[in-house]
Amino acid sequence: MTWQKIGVFIAFVIVLGVPLFFRPDTPGRDPNVRRLVIITPHNEQIRHEFGEAFAAWHEAEFGEPAAVEWIMIGGTSEILKMLESIYVKAFATGKLQRDGTLASDAPEPMPFDLMFGGGSYDHGRLKKGVSVMLDGEEKSIRLPMSEPAGFSAARLEAWYGENQIGSGDLYDDEQYWLGNALSSFGIVYNRDVLRELKVPEPDAWAGMRDPRLAGWVALADPRQSGSVTTTYDSILSHYGWDEGWRILRDMCANARYFSNSSSKVPLDVSRGEAAMGVAIDFYGRYQAQAVQKPGETPETSRLGYVDPRGAVLVDADPVSILAGGGDPELARRFVEFTLSELGQSLWQFHVEESDDGLGPRDFELRRMPIRRAMYDRYASRFVDRISPFESAMTDETGTWRSSISPMMAAFSIDIHSEHARAWRVLNEARERAASGELDHAVVQEMESHFYAMPTHTMSDGRELLFSPEHYEAIKGDWAEAEKDGRWDSIRIDYVRFFRGSYRQVVELRH
Repeated sequence: MTWQKIGVFIAFVIVLGVPLFFRPDTPGRDPNVRRLVIITPHNEQIRHEFGEAFAAWHEAEFGEPAAVEWIMIGGTSEILKMLESIYVKAFATGKLQRDGTLASDAPEPMPFDLMFGGGSYDHGRLKKGVSVMLDGEEKSIRLPMSEPAGFSAARLEAWYGENQIGSGDLYDDEQYWLGNALSSFGIVYNRDVLRELKVPEPDAWAGMRDPRLAGWVALADPRQSGSVTTTYDSILSHYGWDEGWRILRDMCANARYFSNSSSKVPLDVSRGEAAMGVAIDFYGRYQAQAVQKPGETPETSRLGYVDPRGAVLVDADPVSILAGGGDPELARRFVEFTLSELGQSLWQFHVEESDDGLGPRDFELRRMPIRRAMYDRYASRFVDRISPFESAMTDETGTWRSSISPMMAAFSIDIHSEHARAWRVLNEARERAASGELDHAVVQEMESHFYAMPTHTMSDGRELLFSPEHYEAIKGDWAEAEKDGRWDSIRIDYVRFFRGSYRQVVELRH
């Protein structure tokens, strides 16, 4: 047996065993306590506050105990990959029907009731579902991994009002997902390190392009984190194709690493292992609070966080009821709880004793509630002075999102040492040209190579420049390439192109 076949066999065994592994054991547990199984990328503080508060709320509202079983396997990308495998397997074995509901003879339900956390794009993938082949037929269908929550229009109006923030939605029109918090994406930075590097504090994404930051920028790998992909996509959408890609390429050239976890970035920046990095707002604010010394303010502590001026993407952070779960009624109650005033208050209130019982008990989560009414009624009790509905950018996003991972991998992540070297040579040439030692035409030629985009070879042999005009056609060919086995060859061609471009930059320095 080859190593490739062994790897496939191991993967199959893992996928087959995941539902059994993750479903909570029942022996020894109180049978009178209903249990909700939630898979989540959320941190321990969020799980603690929501688990405890939901249990108390449920008993008060319905007169029966309930508890949450939290399942954590990594970020949203890892969660979605695992769920896709589980749902494909469940359909293949007859456990799920075409509409995603359990078969009448299914021995047990699907292993999870809810997915809690992640971005609207990720939960949109749950709604879109997985492609499965119909038994005995030469066609496939989409099997949804989530199901509509089924709340009334009046209930949605009371919770959300207008279903919009910036250019995005607060909930799915068919209720396959409902937002319960908001996330923005910005820059976390270490003031002490920036002073040593003589780099000003950033107020826009362009601040991460400063060549003095070479080797000092912490970034997350978009192939591993859906939230950071949303961040990079917002840069590309806000600045446009040409300038957006230049900013992303300069940021990557300055990178110290590309982490598989977006939560690692603010930790390393706070420790001085990086000068700045891309962060989700609550990770940045929470870590800034954790390292703040007595007597310091957010403006004077060593760790700062900023939403980039004029380019603040605010996205819904949803919850989805997963198809075929064991207790859909309890799942729906959890969704209702997250949108109650109590559930919303957990995100942003101070930890304090209050007569109305609102707010967290142990941890200040530093996140933005999704209900507009919370900002009108309780802004004075918020930890942060924030106005997401006023500051959210209105640029349409998502058009080029699927290009982020393959392109960033090819032009930087997979060949980062060569990218960083070409960046260093280019900036040395810029300094020499500024002082009159080098012809500006040489710098312009270097830049044309450094920022060049590859030509894509379509399945029919056509050569298309990787550009906004050709992107839809190229994206379609990527999908076909994954099916017919051409994808690895395409990826290698991209890497070869960028490696050659950086080599030309280096050669031109003489």
